[in-house]
Amino acid sequence: MSTDGEAVTAGAAVDAVRGLRVIEIDEDAAATALGDALDWPDRIEPGSQARQRLTRAQSAALAAAGVAAVISLVAWPRVSGVVLMAIATATYLATIAHRVTAVRSALRHSPMMSVTDEEARAVPDHLLPTYCVLVPAFGEPEVVPDLIRSLERLEYPRERLVVKLLLEQDDAATLAAARDVETQLRVDVLVVPRGLPQTKPRALNYGLLWSTSELVTIYDAEDRPEPLQLRRAAVAMGRLGPHWACLQARLEFYESERNLLTRSFTLEYLTWFNLFLPGMVNQRGVVPLGGTSNHFRREALLAVGAWDPFNVTEDADLGIRLQRRGYRVGVLDSVTHEEPNGDVVNWVKQRSRWQKGYVQTALVHLRQPRRLVRELGWRGVFHLLLFVGGTPLLAVANLFFWSMSIFYLVTRAQFVEQLYPGPSFYLAVAAWGIGNFTIVYLGVATAMVTRRSDLLWAALLAPLYWILMSLAAVRALIQFISAPSFWEKTQHGLARPGVVDLTDRSATSLR
Repeated sequence: MSTDGEAVTAGAAVDAVRGLRVIEIDEDAAATALGDALDWPDRIEPGSQARQRLTRAQSAALAAAGVAAVISLVAWPRVSGVVLMAIATATYLATIAHRVTAVRSALRHSPMMSVTDEEARAVPDHLLPTYCVLVPAFGEPEVVPDLIRSLERLEYPRERLVVKLLLEQDDAATLAAARDVETQLRVDVLVVPRGLPQTKPRALNYGLLWSTSELVTIYDAEDRPEPLQLRRAAVAMGRLGPHWACLQARLEFYESERNLLTRSFTLEYLTWFNLFLPGMVNQRGVVPLGGTSNHFRREALLAVGAWDPFNVTEDADLGIRLQRRGYRVGVLDSVTHEEPNGDVVNWVKQRSRWQKGYVQTALVHLRQPRRLVRELGWRGVFHLLLFVGGTPLLAVANLFFWSMSIFYLVTRAQFVEQLYPGPSFYLAVAAWGIGNFTIVYLGVATAMVTRRSDLLWAALLAPLYWILMSLAAVRALIQFISAPSFWEKTQHGLARPGVVDLTDRSATSLR
């Protein structure tokens, strides 16, 4: 099915539109490609997609655990409550400790692949690999002009670069906006046929099928990558060798100071991409990718079946599937600026999708535990449970422990004390205090090491941000039951980037 983007020939007609080429593929070829895009991971590894919420074995295990818990609570309420609280407290502490360990590892040694400007530009154009930039967009006509202007700044030989703008068939507004853009870039507009689920990974798979470039990257429609990012990634990939499948660039925000929410979101991103992910690379743990600015070897994507269209955090899932096949995933010292999500409702919708996707991803990879241990090892499984599965659980647990603490302080209810008999009560209080202090401390540490003192107030007010995160996690668990593959669209274009300095890499780098 793959064909060179230079000429999509399988019954395709090309409409030249002021520099953008709208590729119209005949119905039979499009239908075949769409079918391939939907079940690609399952054809490579049966049972590896999130199309099915739970396997029979998982459903039976959860049902048995639920029944056992209910019987225990009825027959031995106090003992069972104490045991459940002890398990919850231990899990909470383990998740916090895991994140602290990752941060300490990253601070001791940053594994980011760094390529200087001189090194990036030193490679002759004809020796650079061919590159395909996939940009899925839906319902975003207002950001298309800024997107193309941003991509025009990329310093990469035009004859070795193709941009594929992936638009949905029923998105007439964005298609019309694309037709009005003038550019010297080679941009192929691929129209993804109607179908369900209408998700970003489905569009990415469809676009990948029509490209044969050696390297592939993804940008969201509002992204502003620094101009040398593709060259840095190409040089780094050449140094690392074929067993390295992907390099994740760092994500940051423009207009991050707009309000407290955007500052908190920025601080979270800085912690995630500067500390958590590098720490996981150091520890050879699973590296859940971000949804943009990850640079792949195309052959590695083909080997694992690319993205899962039914997983709403297809990026995190793909990073783990690559590592299960023996590939390495790293972090690239290059920045892509994104639009900050400064609207509370929009943020909760986005975060709910992410949390739901982490639940999907953890459950998908736990379907065959023995095989998972064989491919990742016990240490890798431990990282998967605490870093991926632990992310939504930590958010829910935080809300639970906050609620229990406030309820006890107000009512002095005896049953709360009975759940924590003897020294365990003080241990639980200490764990709750240490855990929340640690979250604040990590935020302050991130602001200091990235030289973003303007974010210190956001770090000190982290509990307010975590309340929102906890509410989003509860919503995610509800959606996991009611609409597991529903892709809740994040509205972009709410902030305008203005002039973004895409060449300054020192502001938040740990180096």
